[in-house]
Amino acid sequence: PLSFDALELSDSRWREALSPQAFRVLRDEGTEPAGSSPLDSVYDPGTYICAGCFLPLFSSEHKFDSGTGWPSFWRPLHEAHIDTKRDFKLIWPRTEYHCARCNGHQGHVFDDGPEPTGQRWCNNGVALKFIPDTEPLPALRSASDL
Repeated sequence: PLSFDALELSDSRWREALSPQAFRVLRDEGTEPAGSSPLDSVYDPGTYICAGCFLPLFSSEHKFDSGTGWPSFWRPLHEAHIDTKRDFKLIWPRTEYHCARCNGHQGHVFDDGPEPTGQRWCNNGVALKFIPDTEPLPALRSASDL
């Protein structure tokens, strides 16, 4: 895992840095419509990074087709890059996860994924950026970048 400091910005700074859709998901814990993300069908070798701060979150090696319409992974790249909390927005409690660096909402984790973990990390595509293995990972964004 990378060593990193938290990235905390005001809502107005995040609004300037993100698209309206990315802001709604990352900062307001929204959900994009199923099937709306082109990343759902990307299976090229590479790394999925947080669209807010560029922290690497998932590897293409852990991606699978969940049939849900959202990019899904059976594990995060590094546990230290993800934080979780209980979400009671629906009738039943769920486990929400977000980027450990910028606190950007990513999605929910469920216990109906493939082996070896049995987990499905169901992610909003707009909350991620895909970096192919043929390209270097970008530097983590800093407050001065945004």
